[in-house]
Amino acid sequence: MKVFITGGAGFIGSACAKKLMDRGDQVVMIDNFNDYYDPSLKEARIKKFLHGYKFKLYRGDIRDEKLIERIFKKEKIDKVIHLAAMAGVRNSLLNPKLYLDVNVMGSLNLLEAAVKYKIKNFVFASSSSVYGNNKKTPFSETDNVDTQISPYAASKKADELLAHVYHHIYGLNITALRFFTVYGPWGRPDMALCLFTDAITHDRPINVFNRGKMSRNFSYIDDIVSGTLTVLDKCTGYGVMNIGGDKEETLMRYIEVLEENMGKKAKKKMLPMQPGDVPTTVADIKKLRKLGWAPSTRIEKGIKNWVAWYNEYYTQQ
Repeated sequence: MKVFITGGAGFIGSACAKKLMDRGDQVVMIDNFNDYYDPSLKEARIKKFLHGYKFKLYRGDIRDEKLIERIFKKEKIDKVIHLAAMAGVRNSLLNPKLYLDVNVMGSLNLLEAAVKYKIKNFVFASSSSVYGNNKKTPFSETDNVDTQISPYAASKKADELLAHVYHHIYGLNITALRFFTVYGPWGRPDMALCLFTDAITHDRPINVFNRGKMSRNFSYIDDIVSGTLTVLDKCTGYGVMNIGGDKEETLMRYIEVLEENMGKKAKKKMLPMQPGDVPTTVADIKKLRKLGWAPSTRIEKGIKNWVAWYNEYYTQQ
């Protein structure tokens, strides 16, 4: 089949593209290579990580309605993995209009095209941040998600609501995947793991928010990709699904494993909680497990792989 990936030069997008092509699918991608983080990493994913693969790449913005129309009309797409978005909770507090514009209006353009061109299945990235300060753990898809605490989270909840409308009115098969703290090789430099690794490498202190009293389902990229493609292949109707690791890990353990793999202790700057952030995000993944998927990578292996990639990639820069 031919799959259209938005955010194709991104962390998850490029990894999904590679896996799809490995199994024989055709891939068409769009990415605007914005400067939210260093675009050279996005370029490297295309030129190095996906070296030797044959795919079509459009350099453009999902808010460009005419471009999206042209792509869908020309490429005869079967399914969509929509990952393009302005990411990051903290930055959304500084640029709320941009986040709502890209994440909601951009998604709306894609939903319109998906209906017009009869897309078979549409999978898109939501976020664990939609749960806000949910006190009940693990977070379940049946929990109330009406109390987001950042513009980023609110934009993702809005996307879920729009998705339901387009399923209800037009019968579009569409699934929202609520990602939980994805990490691994080729990961984003604004994420904690890269920030920590860079700081430790250069003898700078790391910022440990909420004084370390945080925990996450850290989700390794390979598990996220396999889960995303499982949903792309198997889901029908409308659905919301958590996708993440199956073990809750404390932030301090995460840092400890990183220190072990780097052979170096971090200098820790203990700080209060950041606005818009939450102390705990833990996923109930029973719903996705029923499709035959299960995460398999613990942080001990995942962080080892990350450090090896970091040392290779950043020493070449």
